Amino acid sequence: MLTLTFLGVGSAFAKRNYHSNLLIEAWHKGPDHQDRPDDTLLVDFGSTGPLAMHQLIGQPGFAYLNSQGRINYPAIHRVFVTHQHADHIGGLEEMALMNAYFFRDTVKDRPFKPQIISSLSILLNLWDQSLKGGLSAMAGRYALLQDYFYILALNPKEPGKDGFTMLKRYRFALFPTDHIQIERKYDWPSHGLFIEDTQTGRCVFFSGDTRFDYAAYARMMERADVCFHEVQLFDEPTPVHSLVGEMRTLPEPIRRKTWLYHFGDDWDTGPFDFVPDEFAGFATPQQRYRVLD
Repeated sequence: MLTLTFLGVGSAFAKRNYHSNLLIEAWHKGPDHQDRPDDTLLVDFGSTGPLAMHQLIGQPGFAYLNSQGRINYPAIHRVFVTHQHADHIGGLEEMALMNAYFFRDTVKDRPFKPQIISSLSILLNLWDQSLKGGLSAMAGRYALLQDYFYILALNPKEPGKDGFTMLKRYRFALFPTDHIQIERKYDWPSHGLFIEDTQTGRCVFFSGDTRFDYAAYARMMERADVCFHEVQLFDEPTPVHSLVGEMRTLPEPIRRKTWLYHFGDDWDTGPFDFVPDEFAGFATPQQRYRVLD
C-alpha cells in the first residue's frame, strides 16, 4: 500500500495551510496493521515544513514521527526535491542539523543521513545556491551535501535512470515541468512525479509546480487512477503556476479524479465553490490518502 499525506497544501505565500509538501509512506500491510510504514519519502520540505510536521506528529496514526515531542527526523528515510524554491527546500537545513547533531549515532559517531533524490541539475546547485550558507561550517572543517545526505542523482531523459522504487514495487519517475522559463521551456529545472504500482499497473500523477502544460503530461493524467495538480486561484499575465481557469479546460474525466493543491488563503471565500463539483476537490492537509492498495 502507498499512502500520501500533504503536510500542507498552500502556495509559497499561504499562511493558513502551510507549504505544499508531501509525506509518502510505503507499507507491506497498511496503517491498519502496522504502527509505522516500511519506507518513507518526503516530496519537498519547505520553510513551513517543520511546523507542519510538528503538527502532524500529534495526529492519530503518526506517532512514529514523534520523538518525545520533537519531530523524529530519522523516521524520514528519503527526500525528493522537485525544485529549489524556499517553499520546497527551506526546511532541509533544520532536518540536516537535527539529524547531524540531535539524532547523531553516538556509538558509531556519525549522523543519521537520509537519502536526498532529485535530478542531477538540481543536486549540483542545491548545495552551493541554497544550503551551503547554513550547513557548510562544522567543527574543524567545512561540510558538503554528502555529510548530511546520501545522494541519488537522476536523469529524466535517460530510461532506467529517471526514477527510483519503494519496496521494490512502487516506481517513481520524474518528469520536467514548465514552472519558470528563463529563455526557453524547461531551462530552469523543476519536476513532477509519476508513480506506478508495478504489480497492479495502477498509477498516481503528481504535477509539482508547473504552468498549465496539459499536452506535455496528458497521457500520464489519463493513465493515472488519481491526480494531484497544483493550482493558482488568481489570474496574472505571466503566470508560473496553473491558473484555475486553465484547469477548468481539462477533460471532465480528468477533472473528476484530480485533487487541487498549492492554493492561496482565499480558497474558501466563495468564488471557488465550483471546485468540489468539477474536480475531486481541494486537497486537505494532514489527511492520509490511500492512493495505491
